[in-house]
Amino acid sequence: MSTEVYLVRHGETMFNQLNKVQGWCDSPLTIKGINDLKRTAQALRQVHFDNMYSSDLKRAIDTVHLMKDANQVSEIGKIKKLPEFREVFFGSFEGDDVEDTWEQVALAAGIGHENNVSKIINQVGIYEFREATKKADPRHLAENKDELDARMVRAVKVLATLTKHENRVLLVSHGDFIKTLGIKYWNQSDGLHDIIFPDNGSVTRGILHDNGKFEIVDYNVSAEKM
Repeated sequence: MSTEVYLVRHGETMFNQLNKVQGWCDSPLTIKGINDLKRTAQALRQVHFDNMYSSDLKRAIDTVHLMKDANQVSEIGKIKKLPEFREVFFGSFEGDDVEDTWEQVALAAGIGHENNVSKIINQVGIYEFREATKKADPRHLAENKDELDARMVRAVKVLATLTKHENRVLLVSHGDFIKTLGIKYWNQSDGLHDIIFPDNGSVTRGILHDNGKFEIVDYNVSAEKM
């Protein structure tokens, strides 16, 4: 049995608003973030889900509970938290200014001064971008290509096991993690260059097939259009 997966990005947070790097560190949802999520939840309130999951970071947990409380046709028990679906880890850059961070990554990648992340990725490719992020990190703690790719593969396997008897599930995750899944599993991505960053509260729809294959069929869609 295949499983339909609604990947929802968490709502806007204080760090999003302040343009700070936010990976494994956490910050609370803003009022705007909560209001935007209420619109997502309203749009999905008549969609039946067999289960709901989230990453183990609080901004994702708060988001999934808004989805659960608004849904009128699903009976969801305790939410299972999946650390495999955490945001990308940015090591020593956590909490730093986003544009300052990307400029340091660009320098580590050998392309000079650049703070537009899409331009960096499209020039060196997503894999070299991850390597440059780890290289630029003074403590070299940021996830690189192999570490992040292994976690994505593990995340898909964990979800496949959990949802073996479920037709449709909702899972709240994070912008860069969902984007990196999109680069790897969306058929409109070439697997190397950048794709649009998913909006807060947007839905990315994937299919987990019986044979364990995962594919993304809709990416960064407003819930009202699902």
